[in-house]
Amino acid sequence: MSKKRILPFCLVVAALVVGCQDQTNKKASNNPLLMDYETPFQVPPFDQIELGHYKPAFEEALKAHNVEIDSIVNNIEDPSFQNVIVALENAGRLLTRVSTVFFNINSANTNDSIQAIAKELAPILSAHGDEISLNEKLFSRVKSVYDNRGTLSLDSEDAKLLEETYKGFVRSGANLTTEQKEKLKKINSELSVLTTQFGQNLLAETNAYELLVENENDLAGLPEALKQAAADEAKSRGKEGKWVFTLQNPSVMPFLQYADNRELRKEIWNAYQMRGNNDNDYDNKETLKKIANLRLEKAKLLGYTSHAAYVLEESMAEKPDNVYALLNKLWTPALAKAKVEADDIQKEIETAQDTFKVAPYDWRYYQEKIRKSRYSLNEEEIKPYFSLAAVREGAFATAANLFGLSFIALNNIPTYHEDVEVYEVKDKDGSHLGLLYADFFPRASKRGGAWMTSYRTQSTKNGERVAPVISIVCNFTKPIGDQPALLTFDEATTLFHEFGHALHGLLSNVKYRSLAGTSVPRDFVELPSQIMENWAADPEVLTTYAKHYKTKEVIPATLIEKMEKAGTFDQGFATVEYLGASLLDLDYHARTSPVTEDINVFEAASMNKIGMIDAIIPRYRSSYFQHIFSGGYSAGYYSYIWSEVLDSDAFAAFKEKSVYDEGTATSFRRNILERGGTGNPAEMYRQFRGADPDPIYLMKKRGLN
Repeated sequence: MSKKRILPFCLVVAALVVGCQDQTNKKASNNPLLMDYETPFQVPPFDQIELGHYKPAFEEALKAHNVEIDSIVNNIEDPSFQNVIVALENAGRLLTRVSTVFFNINSANTNDSIQAIAKELAPILSAHGDEISLNEKLFSRVKSVYDNRGTLSLDSEDAKLLEETYKGFVRSGANLTTEQKEKLKKINSELSVLTTQFGQNLLAETNAYELLVENENDLAGLPEALKQAAADEAKSRGKEGKWVFTLQNPSVMPFLQYADNRELRKEIWNAYQMRGNNDNDYDNKETLKKIANLRLEKAKLLGYTSHAAYVLEESMAEKPDNVYALLNKLWTPALAKAKVEADDIQKEIETAQDTFKVAPYDWRYYQEKIRKSRYSLNEEEIKPYFSLAAVREGAFATAANLFGLSFIALNNIPTYHEDVEVYEVKDKDGSHLGLLYADFFPRASKRGGAWMTSYRTQSTKNGERVAPVISIVCNFTKPIGDQPALLTFDEATTLFHEFGHALHGLLSNVKYRSLAGTSVPRDFVELPSQIMENWAADPEVLTTYAKHYKTKEVIPATLIEKMEKAGTFDQGFATVEYLGASLLDLDYHARTSPVTEDINVFEAASMNKIGMIDAIIPRYRSSYFQHIFSGGYSAGYYSYIWSEVLDSDAFAAFKEKSVYDEGTATSFRRNILERGGTGNPAEMYRQFRGADPDPIYLMKKRGLN
């Protein structure tokens, strides 16, 4: 992941860069975004922020940032680390504050008006960022400090900040000619609009669809809880007595898993996999083609052969060939395993005396049947032990056992939606570490998926640690009637995953905010999150948190044994659909020539090249691949599997002693979680583990060895 050190606010909103103009009449005294936050822990006063506050706040913040930049540029003193590098690091704090609130709300609780503002403002902040990164006088002062770095008395973190600041300017085009800079500005402006549009189209397309079921016979096979959720959804839409299924994951995925009606499975599947690909107002095909081609044009302008070459220069992988090598090494055994799974499904179909060939909308349905018959394991048997409250407390308890942390629920903190929970996080000595917001349930105003973000990044000011404000946002199954939210095991591991990202932000202990927490290469950032998934599934840990929501009975050993035996079940499918998406991402972004063909033709060629079987499609098709076209993961979707090599090896370090081994946990905290982006990731990992990661643990976990 490429990170601009010169503009800290860009780190927060790398995928949605926006700006503002007009509406200058509101004074700061009337705008809560521009005032000091007089709230507990100085969190955003969500209860006071109104739609009309955003654009005036952006305008004032932009003005303030320009004044700060001018003071650095026009400083009559000789350039120094303090008056250039640290001054740049500290500039734009107001803009960062306004940006974090706006972009987080745009992702988690948006509406048409907020989306209109985002689209309207997109080119302005892009231009603002370019005016700074392409400022010749400013770069001259930065370069002066960098060129004289050998004479400066800098500690390792200072040196890292200097290096990243200088590289940020160079990678943003500081060495280009005047004509090239103007071209770059135009490209950046277009990209800011297009990536925003991509995400908005996807949200609109997802929200526009409903599968309306009027005949109860068509619900055959569905669990009662899913039917009740669909009835509640229908009622909320004024269709009482019917059932509505949506393209939100907690609705569409279990429908595909359990519905006996194959035609309805096909209908909702096609709606899901055709999002952004319907030749309507929300079609994303031309948008993503323009994004891919503009990224290539920008990369070449900056001296790189491809966008992937540009992005990966700042990653652990270093170059596209290394990523392709890892993915292709995993693809062969994964595809072989998936073909065996497809054959198993085909036999199941033929056993039922059906003659059709397995299709993508059949896979989850028949795999569930095979899981039941082979392992006597039913997802509905598992869910009662994974209430949201139990899983959340399990994650908290894991952090307590590993790092001595405690989480105290707060009810006096303003939030942006009634579903949001807030916790104060304290260290083992009782000191304040930070705040954690948690927003768990889907709604039309929230984009799909799960993510971690922040409202304040950790830093150090006047020798005192500035505590972070972290948020995790998910889309889990809602409570139904008197029944609490019961999670699938996949959802439970997702909670642990995002909680791992949160710990990375909460435990950060560095000087500079642009090096704090998750400000690390994209293929390293998933290590702290994915390692937490191992605790979610560990038998020893399961018995401490997986408890029946009614009886409080601990999950039986027999059920854990079934889950363990089924641990690598369907991993051929899971690995193939993930690798397919990762390779599709690289095929778009490792290109050295523009995409000219139709997007559906391009995607089909990408999948045919690797031998993707007809029964599986990539986890994200191009037109709804938000990670890479609107979410900051371009040429970086591979990072989950790259990091899984790390997390599998890292968890093995615990298992060699115990899952809560104090010494190993302390080393992981000090060498990984606390250090943010202050060191070289490979070296940081070796300091923790004492060696490079061994891929054998990943292969074993996925059953690919």
